Amino acid sequence: MAREFKRADRVADAIQRNLAQLIQFEIRDPRVGMVNINDVTVTRDMAYAKVFITFVDLENDEEAEESAKALNNAAGFLRSQLAKLLDMRTTPRLQFLYDKTSVKGQQLSNLIDKAMEADRKNLPEGSESNDESGSN
Repeated sequence: MAREFKRADRVADAIQRNLAQLIQFEIRDPRVGMVNINDVTVTRDMAYAKVFITFVDLENDEEAEESAKALNNAAGFLRSQLAKLLDMRTTPRLQFLYDKTSVKGQQLSNLIDKAMEADRKNLPEGSESNDESGSN
């Protein structure tokens, strides 16, 4: 019977869980605020890990890139802390990348909501759309 998960997937999951706690409790850099770790990908040889992150309280991409740079500067410290927590021969080198997908997704969702609202306003008073009744 084949395994459900590859070792790289299990290592990525462990890195994601441990990094979330380490960043929250160990990083004291004021440029790094509240961080969401969206995904971690680990190479097959366990040498490198890409950590995709977003920031909760930052308004623009420049601030987010600066915060990601601060995390990349602390990557060596975080790697050494991970090595203490993980039972592995070598700990992957960490690379933090700002992930814009959630921001873009929120922008697209807002555009769709605005379009739907505009369509509702343009409907005549007495007619209702059949889309909401569930019949197609």
